[in-house]
Amino acid sequence: MLIKGDKRTIRAWTFYDWANSVYPLVITSAIFPIFYENVTESDLGGKVGIFGMTLSSSELYSYTISLSFLLVSLVSPALSGIADYAGKKKRFMQIFCYLGAFSCAMLYFFDTSNMPLSLLWVMLASIGFNGSLVFYNAFLPEIAHVEDQDRVSARGFAMGYAGSALLLIINLVMLKVLEVDVRWCFVTVAVWWIAFAQIPFSVLPHNVFGHKPEGNLVMKGFRELWLVFKETRTQPRLKRFLSSFFVYSMGVQTVMLMAVIFAKRRYRAWRMWT
Repeated sequence: MLIKGDKRTIRAWTFYDWANSVYPLVITSAIFPIFYENVTESDLGGKVGIFGMTLSSSELYSYTISLSFLLVSLVSPALSGIADYAGKKKRFMQIFCYLGAFSCAMLYFFDTSNMPLSLLWVMLASIGFNGSLVFYNAFLPEIAHVEDQDRVSARGFAMGYAGSALLLIINLVMLKVLEVDVRWCFVTVAVWWIAFAQIPFSVLPHNVFGHKPEGNLVMKGFRELWLVFKETRTQPRLKRFLSSFFVYSMGVQTVMLMAVIFAKRRYRAWRMWT
């Protein structure tokens, strides 16, 4: 039985930030983009032929990540409705977590001679990370009182920063001191993500409100989604907030995801002129 405000439950919940924040730091920001630019430049000259088109490696990377966001935005609302009706938030969170972590591990086999498959793992890792966050965040109002939610959320962010920084330091030691193949960094992300995710998975309840789903879960899930949509239409402030947050978030995400690749290309261009 879940007790709102329970310290053990809140502590376990924040550990998912510790577990999964290694993905945005190591895979999307610090190490994988540099690896991607290096291998596509050295093996393919920065140009990738795929599905009858020739694109720059950075274009292809941005399209892959954009497609992952599009798929999550299309699928997660329906799955959220199903999860709310059936009481399966933790189950969906686990599915996306394992999908993302497994895909990170498969980046070890990234091969420029088979870019469609290699980029599939990039896309699935992004889907796994962002999809799991949908259900992870949905637990917050269930485990913390309203007056404590900001503090608990901030604690989760702090755990994420600390955990991801720690693994990045370990990865840098692996690369610079031990001279380990950079691909093993992607495997460490998968192992770290799955291992520490077991802490919240072992504590968070499966069915907080004891729902006993009946009938077609998909239709019931869409019905829950429709009820939320109708409620949103009656709250203009909420609509403005969601629209504003969408624009703000996409801007921040674009900078976070493409900054390293952009900087890498500008640095290469600068070196050629000096």
